[in-house]
Amino acid sequence: MVEKNKKIVAILQARMGSSRLPGKVLENVAGLPMIALIINRTRRSHYIDQLVVATTQLSEDDLIKICSNEFGVPCYRGAEGDCLDRYYQAAKQYEARIIVRLTGDNPFVDFRFVDWVIEKYLSANPPFDYIDTTISKTFPLGLSVEVFSFDVLEIAWKEESNMRRREHVTPFITRHPGLFRICNLKSHNDYSHIRLTVDTQEDLIFIRRIYDYFGHDRFSWRDVLNVLEQHPEWLEINHQVKQKVI
Repeated sequence: MVEKNKKIVAILQARMGSSRLPGKVLENVAGLPMIALIINRTRRSHYIDQLVVATTQLSEDDLIKICSNEFGVPCYRGAEGDCLDRYYQAAKQYEARIIVRLTGDNPFVDFRFVDWVIEKYLSANPPFDYIDTTISKTFPLGLSVEVFSFDVLEIAWKEESNMRRREHVTPFITRHPGLFRICNLKSHNDYSHIRLTVDTQEDLIFIRRIYDYFGHDRFSWRDVLNVLEQHPEWLEINHQVKQKVI
C-alpha cells in the first residue's frame, strides 16, 4: 500500500433530476437504493478518509440527504447549476487535500478500483495534478474515477467562467494540459463498448441483472467482465443506449 500524508475525501455527486431516468440514484437495486450500493462499495477503500455525498438544495433532493444520512454518510448541499462550487465547498468544509470524484450513476465502481487510481496518484514522481479513468475511453463506461488536489480544484473554481462546464466540475482542468500535469489511465484491453452506467431504463435492467446474479455487492468490475463473457447476450439489453456528450 502506498503511504499517504494528506486527507483524502471522496465526493459522490448525486441528484434526483435526470432527463432520461429521474430519480435513478434511488432506484432499487438488489434491495437497496443505488446510491447506497455505491456508498457500500467505496467506503471499504483503504485510502479514503471521508466520504461525502454532494447534492443540490432543491426540495426533491431532500431524499438524497435522508438516504445518505441513513447509510452514515454526510451530505453537502449546494447550488443546483454549479456542481464545481458544490465540490469546492464540500472539499473545503471537510478539509480535503486530495479529492476523489465519484458519481451516483456508476454502481460498479468499487473500492479496489478506486484505491488503484488513488495509488497511481500518490505514487507518481513527479506528482500528477489530475488523474482519471475516463478520457482514454478504454474502461467500461461507468468506471469513472477522478483524483486531484484541493489546490487544483480551487484554481478551477476561481477560473472557470463557463456555467455549462462548471456543471461537470473538471473540464477546466482537462482543457488546460499546459497548466496541469494530467494522467489518463488506460485499460490493457478496450472495454469501451460495455455500459456499466445508468442513464436509462435499459441500463437499470442491465445492472439489476448483474447484481441479482451475484446476490451481493462485493464483486469487482473484473468479476463483471467474467460474467459477461459467460452471458454475452446480456450486453444486448442496453447496447443501443447512446451516451450523452458533454
